[in-house]
Formats: sequence, C-alpha cells, structure tokens
Amino acid sequence: MSWLSSLKSVFSPAQEVKEDDIQTVLQNYILPYSENRLKDRISQVNVQGRILQLTINTFPQEKEHLQQIHDELAEALEKCGIQELNLHIIQQKHVAHGEAGHSCSSKPKAENSNLPPVMDASAKAETDPNNPPIQKAAPQQRDVAAHPRIQNVILVSSGKGGVGKSTTTVNLALALQQLGLKVGVLDADIYGPSIPTMLGNAGRTPLIENEHFVPLDAYGMAVLSIGHLIGANNTPVAWRGPKATGALMQLFNQTLWPDLDVLVIDMPPGTGDIQLTLAQRIPVTGAVIVTTPQNVALMDAVKGIELFNKVNIPVLGVIENMSTHICSNCGHEEQIFGTGGGDQLSGQYHIPLLGRLPLDAKIREHADNGKPSVIAQDSAAESYINIAQAVIQQMEKLPKRQRDDKRIF
Repeated sequence: MSWLSSLKSVFSPAQEVKEDDIQTVLQNYILPYSENRLKDRISQVNVQGRILQLTINTFPQEKEHLQQIHDELAEALEKCGIQELNLHIIQQKHVAHGEAGHSCSSKPKAENSNLPPVMDASAKAETDPNNPPIQKAAPQQRDVAAHPRIQNVILVSSGKGGVGKSTTTVNLALALQQLGLKVGVLDADIYGPSIPTMLGNAGRTPLIENEHFVPLDAYGMAVLSIGHLIGANNTPVAWRGPKATGALMQLFNQTLWPDLDVLVIDMPPGTGDIQLTLAQRIPVTGAVIVTTPQNVALMDAVKGIELFNKVNIPVLGVIENMSTHICSNCGHEEQIFGTGGGDQLSGQYHIPLLGRLPLDAKIREHADNGKPSVIAQDSAAESYINIAQAVIQQMEKLPKRQRDDKRIF
C-alpha cells in the first residue's frame, strides 16, 4: 500500500452522511399495502453521527408490517451514509378516519410475529406484548473486546479547551512510563493536534507496513497523531464528524501498536462525535478529567463527567490544572483562576482528586520545546509522578476486560 493511498484513506475513512438524500428517502417512502406516506407519520428525526433515530405513529392494523418498514428504510438509508436505524414506534389506540382503516386489509394476518424489540417513544402509548420494539441497540462499552496488545486505554478529557489537557496528557504518559509501564500515546484531538510538538517529533511521518501505520517513537513511547499525517502545522483539518471519527478509528485500529500496559488518548474538548465513537467502539479502561478551578471550566467538566457516566466509562479522577501561580519575580502566590474547583468536582461525583498542578511558565516552555516537564525534571515533574501513581491505584480497582486475542485489525 503506497503512502499516498494510505493518506487518502485517512482523509476519507467513511462515507459522509448525505442529509438531502435522507430527506428524500423519508419524504418518498410509502407505507406497505397502503397509499399513506411515511412523512405524514413522522413525529421526530434525530441524526447522531451515522445513527438515525426515527419516531413514527402507527395504527394497530399496521403492526405486522413494522419489520418490513424498518428493513426497507434501513436499506435505503444505508446508501445515504446511515449505518444504523433506530425506529421508535408510537402506536395509536384507534384507527384514524381514512388513514389506516383500509391500509392493511389486503394482506392476510401472519400466524407468528418474530419482530425484534421496538422502543415505545410515547409515555402514553399502549403497550402491546405481541408488538415488541424494533431497536438495534447502540454498542456499549461492555460489548467491546479489549485490544489484543493493549492492556488499558485511558482517556484524558476536558469539557473545554485551554485548560492544559494535552500538556497533562504527555506528562502523565511519561510519568506512567517512569513508573515502569509500557506506554503509548494516541492524539485523538483531530482538529487541534498538539502532541507532535509537545513530544518533539512534529514534521515526522510514520512508516507503512502491511497497510498499517508504524507508530513513531518519542522518549521510548509509541506515539501517533493526525498531526503526523497532514503535513505543515498550518494545515487545517476541516472535516465533518463522520470523517473525523473514521480517521480516529483508523489511527487506533490500523496501527501496529506494540504490547502496551497503557495507551493514553488525548481527547478533543467537548462531548461530540469523537467521544461517542470512542465510547461505542474502543475498549476504554477509564477517563481522567482535566479542569481549572475557574467556574466556567468546571461547568464544562461536569458535562464531560456526565457523558462518561452515561456511556459506562469509569472516571478515574480529576486533575486541577493551573491551581495556583507563584510570581517568578517576587514569590507572591495567587489563585488566579479561583480555588476549590477540583475539590468541588471530587465531592459532587465521589471521584478522587488526583492532584493539583501549578500555573508555571516552565511547564509551558518545556512543552513548547518538545521536552515536557517529566523529561526536563522541572518543579512540576514530581506532581505528575504523584498523579500517575494515583491513576495506577484507581486502575487497579477496576475489573479486567476480557481480551480478544483473535481480533484482526
């Protein structure tokens, strides 16, 4: 596989969702054995990534055709980039005049109904034990097998940008390595990859071996970032959600990772497509939340914690960055971003405060120069080591995931 073709596959990892085509399918679909249009029955449409959730109204006489409706729509929508259709049914108690009274009479009643479950989206809808919902559940963390060469995956996340998440990622990874673990780093911040700069290998590109990326080495760690693939530092990554998440899955699945105790993933800020994709398709051991004491940062950090709770990813703890500042001239200490933010999150969600880090110019300077604090052994290095020890303690409390040694990437 040539380097050019591999690069093209990263830039076009998956077909984008075609919203206009989806609208055409929903507007033109005719319900089976009737002249009624689906568009007149739709009460709600929601697209998340490549999953479409569709809520429709049906009548009792139509229950035998729900599976056909689901299958025909799923097949048509697949051509529009939709990988999964979740069809929610609201069953009306009575037949509307001129609507469904004659729509199902042309087909004999089936003796047995083998319909898969359907989620009833109406709190007032009539429950029919013979009409279970048509619902293909989204993948859950418990269903994702462990990577055959990676023991643990740790996400370093924040609700908002600018809180020092990437700097924390590289120093946490290096600290875990100094404690004796085999560590790798994956930069999942597709839109703002900064890991190459911080680990001193910006401008380098990975080799391709058997159609897989060979991760780069940085201070003895296996490292890969989209920043290693897009060339100049000023090249923008202007991708829609499906393309960005597809690129991330390629970086994870199509990379020849060595045997690792821990893969540390630097997450993009927020709670969007990439976070949901990771939750459904990558085996995650736990997440670390990075925040500042500032109230605005805390509000966004809360959203990140709530997301991980909903997708069943354990939160290993919170790191309070830029906790305090000591003037390099006079030695005066000041809490520029406030105080107690990490303690507040820790108490509210019953998660440990893994540690506090100072607002120190040396941390920034060393990261900008590709020689993070743990390597430079500046005043913050010991704090990162202590945080890494706390992370290991939290990981040891979690059950081990079943590994899939037959998994092929």
